Amino acid sequence: MGRATDTAYDAVRQMILSGTAEAGSRLGEAELAETLGLSRTPVREALQRLGSDGLVEVLPHRGARVVQWTREDLEEIFELRSLLEPYAAARAAKLAPPQNVLDDLHEQCDAMERAVSEGDFGRVAQLNSAFHASLIEASGNRRLPAMLTSVMHAPLIVGTFRRYDADEMSRSMNHHRELVAALAAGDPAWAESVMRAHIRAAAANLRGER
Repeated sequence: MGRATDTAYDAVRQMILSGTAEAGSRLGEAELAETLGLSRTPVREALQRLGSDGLVEVLPHRGARVVQWTREDLEEIFELRSLLEPYAAARAAKLAPPQNVLDDLHEQCDAMERAVSEGDFGRVAQLNSAFHASLIEASGNRRLPAMLTSVMHAPLIVGTFRRYDADEMSRSMNHHRELVAALAAGDPAWAESVMRAHIRAAAANLRGER
């Protein structure tokens, strides 16, 4: 992939994850190319890659748009996450990640909490996605990242963290800290139960529950 395509991919991905390009909004090749100062070819290739990531829906003869999920879609997404991510957390704990991995997870927790204090919820969402991706990678299951790539973006695009009240946000941040503690302790059952509670709490927030 050429550098121009990488540039277009990174720029459009950031537009989507930051909320600048909202769910369901059209992503015109010509408009994006002009905005980014690129030709249409790398923009087209970037949109196709974002389509593979699950962030963009590429429509034949109608261009592309930011993916938009129905309530049923989100229920299915969180059902999948509640099955796969607790397994990933348990497996990661069983493998006992090395100290550098635990240090990285602690640093991601620090960064998320700073973003919360600054009210930068777009940044919180991106850091949250990176934290979950790191934990999934620590599971050692090479197929899990690919299986979870598209569903991991759902909370970012639908603005999950902008919906959290102070108690919900505190609970979410505490879950992250507890997950790292469970991994450090090498306790698969603890890691699995915390991750399941974490995912179910996020799903409840989307349904408007407490």
